[in-house]
Amino acid sequence: MASIYRLATVSLLLSLPFFFTPSMAALVEQQPLELKYHNGVLLKGNVTVNLIWYGSFTPAQRSIIVDFVESLSSPGAPLPSVASWWSTTEKYEGGASNLVVGRQILHENYPLGKSLKNSHLIGLCSGPNPMNSTNVVLTSPDVAVEGFCMRCGSHGSAGRKARFTYIWVGNSVVQCPGQCAWPFHQPIYGPQTPPLLSPNGDVGVDGMIINLATLLAGTVTNPYQDGYFQGPANAPLEAVSACTGMFGSGAYSGYPGRVLTDKVTGASYNANGVKGRKFLLPAMWDPKTSACSTLV
Repeated sequence: MASIYRLATVSLLLSLPFFFTPSMAALVEQQPLELKYHNGVLLKGNVTVNLIWYGSFTPAQRSIIVDFVESLSSPGAPLPSVASWWSTTEKYEGGASNLVVGRQILHENYPLGKSLKNSHLIGLCSGPNPMNSTNVVLTSPDVAVEGFCMRCGSHGSAGRKARFTYIWVGNSVVQCPGQCAWPFHQPIYGPQTPPLLSPNGDVGVDGMIINLATLLAGTVTNPYQDGYFQGPANAPLEAVSACTGMFGSGAYSGYPGRVLTDKVTGASYNANGVKGRKFLLPAMWDPKTSACSTLV
């Protein structure tokens, strides 16, 4: 059984900016970024995303995340769109992954308590697991998860005869927004620049979207630790985690880049989704150009 710790450090690095100025960056030798394909199976074709809500989420919060997942494979939204962001995964070996929202399970009464271990997360995901699906556990702000704030989420696989993939993402708005909800919250380290306004008016949930996007991309391109990644298999840089803190063109350490601003609300975004929603999505590594690609 693969370890749930696989993205612990990487997930946190995505959410935290590295504080260097452009002039300082010129003094640092840039390490080559090249995610290698390790000849493993990727998740392609129709992939069902089952959502397991653990704790207290409002219907509005659930709808934001559902709309995001549905937007990944819905090409009708205006450009730049969530679907055009996701289309970069088609350039990875094996073709496109079409994500479909499957079952939704609500655990509003905290059946395992409000302090979860890694084994609890895997247990929540170990129900019926059809082929080509991934189970996503989403924990509410009042749920403490082992290692939370040192990681903002994780993905992995479990099972012997029939392996299944799983993801966990926590709402960090109470526990550690400076680590896991940047750039919608002031960072815990470095220059305290004003945070961006979140596109859906919910810092915790919009922060979850960034981490969920990261982990979904990692899941389809490296589901079993033998897909696309750079570095050690147990702490890999993957499709999005390789592009730390980049959201728009001109991004550098501590600065998310030039993004779009909603003329009515003043919120920052770079991708349009279904039902008129807007989202801020991180850059994704493009295997055709061997570079991190942003929508704007």
